[in-house]
Amino acid sequence: MRAGLLATLPCRKRPPLALGILVAALCVAAETLLARLLIPTTPVYSLDALYLLGILVVASVWGLWLGMATAMASIVAFDYFLTPPPGSLMLAVGEDWAVLAIFIAVTLMAWLISKLARSLAAEVDARGEADLAADLARILLRAPDLKTAQPAAAQHLVRTLKLPSAVIELETVTEDERYVTFPLHDDDVQVGSLLVPAGLPRPTLRRLRDRVVPSMEVLLQAARERKRVEDALKASRDELHRIADEQAALRRLATLIAHGAPPGEIFGAVAREVAQILAARHAAVIRYEPDGTATWVGIWNSGRVATMSLGSRPLEKGTAAELVARTGTPGRIEAFETTVGASEFHTSLRNMGVKSAVGCPITVAGHGWGAVIAASTSEPLPEDTEERMLDFTDLLVAAIVNAESHDKLEASRARVLAAADATRRLIERDLHDGTQQRLVSLMLELRSAEATVPAELEELRGRLSHTTQALGEALEDLRGIARGLHPALLSRKGLEPAINALARCSPIPVEFHMCADRRLADRFEATAYHVVAEALTNAAEHADASIVHVDLIVDDATIRLSIRDDGKGGADLDHGSGLLNITDRVEALGGKLEITSPVGGGTSLVTEIPIAND
Repeated sequence: MRAGLLATLPCRKRPPLALGILVAALCVAAETLLARLLIPTTPVYSLDALYLLGILVVASVWGLWLGMATAMASIVAFDYFLTPPPGSLMLAVGEDWAVLAIFIAVTLMAWLISKLARSLAAEVDARGEADLAADLARILLRAPDLKTAQPAAAQHLVRTLKLPSAVIELETVTEDERYVTFPLHDDDVQVGSLLVPAGLPRPTLRRLRDRVVPSMEVLLQAARERKRVEDALKASRDELHRIADEQAALRRLATLIAHGAPPGEIFGAVAREVAQILAARHAAVIRYEPDGTATWVGIWNSGRVATMSLGSRPLEKGTAAELVARTGTPGRIEAFETTVGASEFHTSLRNMGVKSAVGCPITVAGHGWGAVIAASTSEPLPEDTEERMLDFTDLLVAAIVNAESHDKLEASRARVLAAADATRRLIERDLHDGTQQRLVSLMLELRSAEATVPAELEELRGRLSHTTQALGEALEDLRGIARGLHPALLSRKGLEPAINALARCSPIPVEFHMCADRRLADRFEATAYHVVAEALTNAAEHADASIVHVDLIVDDATIRLSIRDDGKGGADLDHGSGLLNITDRVEALGGKLEITSPVGGGTSLVTEIPIAND
């Protein structure tokens, strides 16, 4: 109600002064003419009220000074044309001064009332503009994006400004006779347009241009800036999450490598981590072979698509693997469906739905060892994929170098062990076939000589007998040394008879159980024999045990050897060379040896040696 009343008050912006002078003159003239017509029927000094309307209009619209001038012109016209005698300007009677005072008072009152009205109307307009700006701010700044907010903002303008319609477009709109277009700018760049129907009143258009559009531009700038900040924050969060995920993946792989995981497990883990970090459907680690083929040593697939198996395949043109092998640099293949051929490998790629792939080389010691491949079944992988894959290839290089060094070390240890065993066998054979035979012959000759000594030379016979006995003892010691180097029984009959012989010679009772259906390679049998021999020796010398249990199981993949005693325990791997020697022998064959020896709880020795690849 209050806003409606204030809307009827005079306009806050004054019309031109020339128009005001013209209106004042016309009012005075018209009022004088009307008064002249009313003189016959109306007292003269009652006609001064006619001039009040013009004074009110001029003072209200054009202000105090023009209102005062109109009041003076009115009293002059009243005195000159109406006050007798007509045609004279006296201003001398009291009634004239009273009328002038009334005119001035009315002028002041009209001016004050109009000023107050303008102030109140300005306040109402300011509040309306503020409310409109606040409502638009809520709409534009709370919406998830400007496209969602623009229809609601336009409808709010329609309701608030009583417009027939309004449209906000986030683009430049060309002029149209049906619409009045107000451009919306952000830093002198047009970012949108406000469209209202043509034919609206000029004050409404002026209000839109002077007040609504600047407010909307400020709000649009704020909304766009907020969107830019949100996008930057989202990009930063995404980048941080990506970096965190990559670092976590690299840590997992580094931990796997540090724990000495087998190469196959590492390659599979790298393929899995690369695919998950890059959001790829497929990933693989391949090794280039000297014959021009490639071996897939690690593969990961999303699980919802066809897969590819490990193994060797030819390098086909038009694939990422061939591209990386040929160039030695990262590369990508796009649009597989238009480039793949008719080979079996190409058919596999087609069945897997591969659309594009990126490869990154694995370079070891300056030579192309292989590549990491990531493949997509939908959109091409991002442009930074090659760069992101480099960290994983660096880890792979470390893993490959470690694995190769480990393999070389294991191979070297195995060669040393095989050479030592061969040397022991050679020494044992030389002792048995050479030195022992000579000592046996010498002992037989001495016994023959002893038998031919005459009875009267009893002292000589005694010396020969003593020498023969000492020679026999030396021969027995030599045979023991030969058995310790490499028992002939192990070479001739195998592991079970050799361990049974050890058990019979042990001063402690031994319960031996063996389950095997075949002979093993010499290095495995010799290692198992020496482990049992060392364990029985330690039990006899240090454990004070009453019995030792030996269990040996041989399957297709592993030798499992378990030796337990009920002695006093406390065996220490760091003291004494015997346990260290057998540990080295077991590890040289890729096996592991675990010793459990709590004080007072006996000693348990468990050995596992892989033989699957023998």
